[in-house]
Amino acid sequence: MTILGIETSCDETAAAVVRDGTAVLGNAVASQVTLHAGYGGVVPELAAREHLRSIRPVVEAALSESGVVLSDLDAVAVTNAPGLVPALLVGCAYAKGLGWALQRPVLGVNHFLAHLYGSFYGHMEILADTGSFPILALVVSGGHTALVLVESDGRARLVGTTLDDAAGEAYDKAAKVLDLGYPGGPLIDRLAAQGDPRAYAFPRGLMGTTGKAVSAENRFCFSFSGVKTALLYAARDRQLTPGDLADLAASFQQAVVDVLVSKTLRAAEAFGAPTICACGGVACNRQLRRDLTAAAAAASRRLVLAEPRYCTDNAAMVAGLAYHTLRRGAVEPGGFQVAARLGEDLGRVPFAPGLV
Repeated sequence: MTILGIETSCDETAAAVVRDGTAVLGNAVASQVTLHAGYGGVVPELAAREHLRSIRPVVEAALSESGVVLSDLDAVAVTNAPGLVPALLVGCAYAKGLGWALQRPVLGVNHFLAHLYGSFYGHMEILADTGSFPILALVVSGGHTALVLVESDGRARLVGTTLDDAAGEAYDKAAKVLDLGYPGGPLIDRLAAQGDPRAYAFPRGLMGTTGKAVSAENRFCFSFSGVKTALLYAARDRQLTPGDLADLAASFQQAVVDVLVSKTLRAAEAFGAPTICACGGVACNRQLRRDLTAAAAAASRRLVLAEPRYCTDNAAMVAGLAYHTLRRGAVEPGGFQVAARLGEDLGRVPFAPGLV
């Protein structure tokens, strides 16, 4: 089954052709980073206009790379939630129009769960093994920071989320405080490599390190507002040298990574998850990958890190997840709307081996 995936949830226009949920035949992405850099963040209306300009060339590029023509497609899949509504509308309108013209089914795909699925490209045998479950997924990006537990019967539930900023959003705001530019994640990651992560004792939110116990409902939740504010006060009214900047970046990053790694491993232990995966744009962060690898090994947990090309927004994850949905006949194609928010009920993921 050959599926064209389309992704326009934020500031990247992406298309991919995937066969049978595993073979990525073509994968194209057009980034809008330079367009939004001057604003220090994504402007939804500008993003939608750029998607409108880019979507056809990106789809054509993915098809060209794959060697597949439109008539070869069995279905079209598109991100319909969560994301920026103006951006989502562009992708969904294009996908539905294309599906109507080709007389092919069109499926709406949850961007959040697609990231989770994309982690396993190159490791699909793990998803076929019931012994790999439950899987604990750390989904960490500019829009989300959450822990998701996936059972072998497909049940997926949020066990922790951020109470304020997502980690990627905190990185962007930290980079703005330090006048580094946008997007903040890669810039701070590079600068942190030159600094001392122990130079500043920045707080670790919701870790119980301040002497105040963390409530049961927030045990696996995240908060990055405190470390962001601490960075602001540390940098304010000072003439920062290059060394100061590197130390601030390193200390900030260490605080964020410590929380992400600790919460993930604690949740994996609490829920008896033998497998951990990490995905989303912030999963490209080199220190996070190193520290999570070391912590998972020490805890005897299998760790699956999404390849960097599948960490950031892409359409291969969208088409791959849609394959399993179509294969199981779980939804009525075409009957979906766009939605900005994730929602509490994640339903059942269609790739689980115990799903009946």
